[in-house]
Amino acid sequence: MKNRYSHKAIYVFLLIIFGVTAFYLFAPLSKEKENVYLYIDDDDTPDSLFNKMDEHCHDYGATAVMTLSRHFNKGTFRPGRYTITPTTNAFVLFRNLRNGKQEPLNLVISEVRTREKLADIIAPNLMMSKEELMRYLNNNDSLAFLGAGIDTCTVIALFMPYTYEVYWNISPRKLLKKMQENHKAFWNDERKAKAKALGLTPIEVQTLASIVDEETNYLPEKPTVAGMYYNRLKTDMPLQADPTVKFAMQNFALKRIYNNMLLYPSPYNTYYTTGLPPGPIRIASVAGIDAVLNLHHHDFLYMCAKDDLSGSHVFAVTYPEHLQNAAKYTAALNARGIK
Repeated sequence: MKNRYSHKAIYVFLLIIFGVTAFYLFAPLSKEKENVYLYIDDDDTPDSLFNKMDEHCHDYGATAVMTLSRHFNKGTFRPGRYTITPTTNAFVLFRNLRNGKQEPLNLVISEVRTREKLADIIAPNLMMSKEELMRYLNNNDSLAFLGAGIDTCTVIALFMPYTYEVYWNISPRKLLKKMQENHKAFWNDERKAKAKALGLTPIEVQTLASIVDEETNYLPEKPTVAGMYYNRLKTDMPLQADPTVKFAMQNFALKRIYNNMLLYPSPYNTYYTTGLPPGPIRIASVAGIDAVLNLHHHDFLYMCAKDDLSGSHVFAVTYPEHLQNAAKYTAALNARGIK
């Protein structure tokens, strides 16, 4: 009788141990009703993992993950961004951490003007630092793996204004390679054929499109603006695009371009040099790129902002006609005290 009771006690004890273990491993560990994300760095330990989980997870779940890691994974994790759903348990999370089964995120690339601004919008969303990314964007040797035609002036052309699905711990090198692959996909046979018909490379198209985008936000006008600059290119006439002066001077707050700025010495200043700048002056929009590829063929060589300051332009074939348009615009600026 005594043995029977002792065996029963052992069974109850084992059942309790099994139940507690099962609870720790398989009970939902999140305190939240929505998905939360766990970001694991290269140097995270079980203790730092516990601290990261503390805000959104129950202690029993965090303890279970930490214990599993110490016993079965030597206290190491694969860096990444991991999802904790309202039903995720410690065992599933540990398995994901061990296997590197992370959740990708959406990285939005907007139409910024400079490499530094590009790094400013990318780095805060990824594991990489701004400095790490800039070491690639500002170094031709670091960009050599992307092949001919990509350097510090043209690399910004690889970043199309899209939303990309990437892993949080992607390296700068892999990110650049992904951008290049997407760039190649964008430049399909039809677009490449149109660029070739214009005598331009894809990146030259994007460079011209970046100027068009800076000149006007009015979509119906973009192909006309593109055609005007194309006419200048084909006649070896300087583009004389005001936005390139702003880019050369890195002063995007300028409201007016004065004569003393036109000779600012920079390969980006199209008053100072002939032909296209060495690369885009911003990430060109898809609308801007397609405006260049489908530019309007006409005889205009000059454009000037309208004196109603609407943001649209008037075009001219001759310089005297252009001077009249420019005088009206200058008078409008003066009347409004815009300097």
